[in-house]
Amino acid sequence: MLKSVCIIARSAGDAIMYIYNNLENYYTSKKNDKSPVTIADFIAHDIIIKGLRHLVPTMPILSEENPISWEIRKNWQHYWLVDPLDGTKEFLKHNNEFTVNIALVEYGKPVLGVIYAPAMSTMYYAIEGKSYKEINNKIVQIRARIIHPPVVVISRSHDNNIDKINNFLLKLGAHKIIKIGSSLKFCLVAEGNVQFYPRFNPTNIWDTCAGHAIALAAGAYVNDWSGNTLNYLPNRSFINPNFLVSVL
Repeated sequence: MLKSVCIIARSAGDAIMYIYNNLENYYTSKKNDKSPVTIADFIAHDIIIKGLRHLVPTMPILSEENPISWEIRKNWQHYWLVDPLDGTKEFLKHNNEFTVNIALVEYGKPVLGVIYAPAMSTMYYAIEGKSYKEINNKIVQIRARIIHPPVVVISRSHDNNIDKINNFLLKLGAHKIIKIGSSLKFCLVAEGNVQFYPRFNPTNIWDTCAGHAIALAAGAYVNDWSGNTLNYLPNRSFINPNFLVSVL
């Protein structure tokens, strides 16, 4: 099934790249929360939904572009969680830092995750406690690791709470900082290039679930600031608590 999900993610990524490279007008509009959405988001959504329904016809699907009502999903124990185009702002900036995210949730835990960065021709995926990176047809297993001084990744397009970030960095001591968009931040922790990803701005569950699966299977931790792992059991709200992805 993992191989099939990777094929679905790659198909969505190919469609996104066609729009990215060939259209000057992405038909951008705004959602209720003021975040941008483009024709690429919707086309990728349609490809993924069709693919997942063909793969497992009875499995419910929750996508950013089709947020199912609480009454329908409140008893879900197993479901697909999808962000067809994570990093729409990066897509619009044309900086290549956007991804296709697909995760499988079982009893609140992400057990399978696929993240495809089509502009980078790079795929990350995880299942059964192992994470992998595929680039240029080469597949390698990846693991989170501790290095000194540690590297901290923060969002490129979302203003983090400066006071909280500075307090975290002060406690951390010597460190380096990089900025990058989308769920690639999880992947950098998973492959050992980054040791901490602190988040103090709102995220939705479809932003984090696939990355959570990949980081977790690589040996990292994804916890809220009280030390509890992020949970994807159905909730009325799609919003995550603030969190820390770390190797410790």
